[in-house]
Amino acid sequence: MKLRFSKMHGLGNDFVVLDGVRQRVELTPAQYRFLADRHFGVGCDQILLVEPAGLPDCDFRYRIFNADGGEVQQCGNGARCFVRFVHEHGLTTKREIRVETASGIIVPRLEADGQVTVDMGPPRFEPAQIPFVAEARAVTYVLDIGQPVEISALSMGNPHAVLETCNVDTAPVAEWGPLIERHPRFPERVNVGFMQLVHRRAIRLRVFERGTGETLACGTGACAAAVAGMQRGLLDEEVTVETRGGRLTIRWAGEGQPVFMTGPAVTVFEGEIEI
Repeated sequence: MKLRFSKMHGLGNDFVVLDGVRQRVELTPAQYRFLADRHFGVGCDQILLVEPAGLPDCDFRYRIFNADGGEVQQCGNGARCFVRFVHEHGLTTKREIRVETASGIIVPRLEADGQVTVDMGPPRFEPAQIPFVAEARAVTYVLDIGQPVEISALSMGNPHAVLETCNVDTAPVAEWGPLIERHPRFPERVNVGFMQLVHRRAIRLRVFERGTGETLACGTGACAAAVAGMQRGLLDEEVTVETRGGRLTIRWAGEGQPVFMTGPAVTVFEGEIEI
């Protein structure tokens, strides 16, 4: 079976994007792992699948598969690539679309300057909605990973743990990332953000993503880190997030309000691969 694909990235967080509207795409976890493999396949952090909408008020359905072959609920950098993909491939002429995901509806918009803004919906803080094992909701929690670490826990459609560090360059991402990702208090595992406060309108961030490892950027991770900093009273309502792959702008007006993420989306090349 041959599949057409596009290779795209959002700040170096790279994707294989598949058109499931004009071709049939039914792959196994092993086949998704093959596509993501950087030696034998195309190579990517995640595979994005564009499908016809199942809901009458949506334009498309958006599915995300990690490099380990597992399906996940949300990917912010992927959402920006999604809207650019459907435009470039003539699947829509709308600049703003409604997209069905496993965690709810998102609304990405292609801006006049080529940037993409995504309404990521409101963050969720209740432990059961993350999911996270805790007796009650709190601004921060103490997690035992052989030593106590203070984290914020929230969902941006997928679970995130955010911890503050004085310097992201020397943060123990490779050591602590896997320990927190698979901590038993996160029953569905978790994305782990290491956040350095620069000033009230800027942070630096590294993210260890569940099922993938550290990536150059993570859109939902940037949203989660900004929101965590705002909840702690450390950040203003609009924040620049500096990742290893580049910059995102995150806006959040507070409890119950959606998070808006703005950043680039780039097509690298297109091709066809035998599966």
